[in-house]
Amino acid sequence: MGDHATDPATEAFVEYRNLLFTVAYEMLGSAADAEDVLQETWLRWIEVDLARVSDRRAYLVRITTRQALNRLRALKRRREAYVGQWLPEPVLTAPDVADDAELAESVSMAMMLVLDRLSPTERAVFVLREVFDVGYAEIAEALGKSVAAVQQIAHRARRHVEAGRPRTVVSPGATRAALESFRRALETGDPQDLLDVLAPQIVLVSDGGGLKRAALRPVVGAENVFRFYFGGSHGNRGTITCDPTVVNGGPALVVRLDGELDGVMAVSVEDARITGLYYVRNPQKLTRIASETTLTLR
Repeated sequence: MGDHATDPATEAFVEYRNLLFTVAYEMLGSAADAEDVLQETWLRWIEVDLARVSDRRAYLVRITTRQALNRLRALKRRREAYVGQWLPEPVLTAPDVADDAELAESVSMAMMLVLDRLSPTERAVFVLREVFDVGYAEIAEALGKSVAAVQQIAHRARRHVEAGRPRTVVSPGATRAALESFRRALETGDPQDLLDVLAPQIVLVSDGGGLKRAALRPVVGAENVFRFYFGGSHGNRGTITCDPTVVNGGPALVVRLDGELDGVMAVSVEDARITGLYYVRNPQKLTRIASETTLTLR
């Protein structure tokens, strides 16, 4: 693509690349797969006669949606054999992304897990309509369905999402404050400090993908989460250090054990206490984080 800097097709693709990546990532929950979808989109886009394209953004979104939908159906089958809990691949985002409340929520770990419960078509419709405000007619064209069918799918998807969506909206500042208290408790290993910041019915979801130790089922309750960290997963294993960052539109921690990257942790917060912990330890989901944080966090 670098040899065609002035080519109209390249210019359009570069202009909308971030949008296309976000569409693909929100549908797939995997940055690696989203990048593959963008490559597939590019290969199809350069074959298009631009003279026949009235809206390049809409056309590119349509190609991306179709490619992501095909990949999502394959991913759904693969996840049936996934070892333990599945979490999205964490993606570093700019701090100002959190200022866009709708976008920040739509890519949060908690919301991505809700989206993962939808069927592939429901997820595509919801992401395009509710997150990016794409018109029903445009979605219908992208999916090869009637407008009426897309409206029904959107209604069904919205109902499912509302049933699982976190009920309390917390400011990024409040989330950062709770996460900072959690960070200090993790690094010092003080049990009371840790229990003070965890909500009594906190739920921990950890994803090791069968490659690193993680809970095979969600861990519920503050004392159980404490035992998981200091009696099991991290008990007497070394020095924990945590670097604050912004992942999936919200404050998070890059966790290191004796200086080596151990995982990425995102949180949900209500009433100044952590109600949800999402800990990605699967090394295959940490390659982007590892490369992008090497210079900034070391």
